[in-house]
Amino acid sequence: MLKTRLLTAAVLLPAVGALVLFAPAWLFTIVNAIAGLWGLYEVAAMTGALHWVALPLFAVVGAVPLFGLLYGGDPGWVGWVVPVLVILMMLGLVLRIEIAGGGESFRGPRLVFMGAAYVGFLFPYFALLRNSRNGIDLLLLVIVLAVVSDSGAYFVGRFMGRTKLAPNVSPNKTVEGAVGGLLATVLAGWLLVIMLGGMWGIGRMLLFSAMISILAQLGDLAGSALKRAAGVKDSGWIFPGHGGLLDRTCSLVFALFFAYYWFR
Repeated sequence: MLKTRLLTAAVLLPAVGALVLFAPAWLFTIVNAIAGLWGLYEVAAMTGALHWVALPLFAVVGAVPLFGLLYGGDPGWVGWVVPVLVILMMLGLVLRIEIAGGGESFRGPRLVFMGAAYVGFLFPYFALLRNSRNGIDLLLLVIVLAVVSDSGAYFVGRFMGRTKLAPNVSPNKTVEGAVGGLLATVLAGWLLVIMLGGMWGIGRMLLFSAMISILAQLGDLAGSALKRAAGVKDSGWIFPGHGGLLDRTCSLVFALFFAYYWFR
């Protein structure tokens, strides 16, 4: 399993890096649209809604906002109000599952609706951020900080973790790991300012780094809650050893939405 995961990462990371760095805006948008449609497929598959009856729900709640945000120009107030509501809805799912101790009661049309909205309203921000002014640098910055947060949380949690963060949602996450991920991300932000400079002051960079870590960890919990409610271990199979597309992007979607409006 470890060999498969390493091989997949070795192939995937350069491909994603090349796409982010060199693809023209129109191509990156198309790839984002395809990824969004695949994300809707994963939601349908893991919630048991992979049938024609559910197609109108995925079209209206998922595909319409996906393509509307990608190709509709400036999203305006809908571009931030509705995604905020979707984020709050997903965090509510995390809280309910943690309190209830299981996700069986959420299965059905309600969970399908939540999953479709999660993909439809949040996935477009990959392209919206990347294709904005200085967007390549900003997208890479968010990805680097999110990876640092995830890595810091993993290693600190593994060696120092004692207190479970949300055991009914994600049993392996600890409070110590979450704090370690936050501190590691803030340190990474500070080092980036020191090494690369730029127009940001240290204070603003530290605040941004902290927010990315918090949102990355909340996004990871939201992805885990969605899978827990659906009763599956992974969202899909597209990345051997790594699970599905939603597994690989859950720690980014909240953070990318925040970053897009932070820089506007």
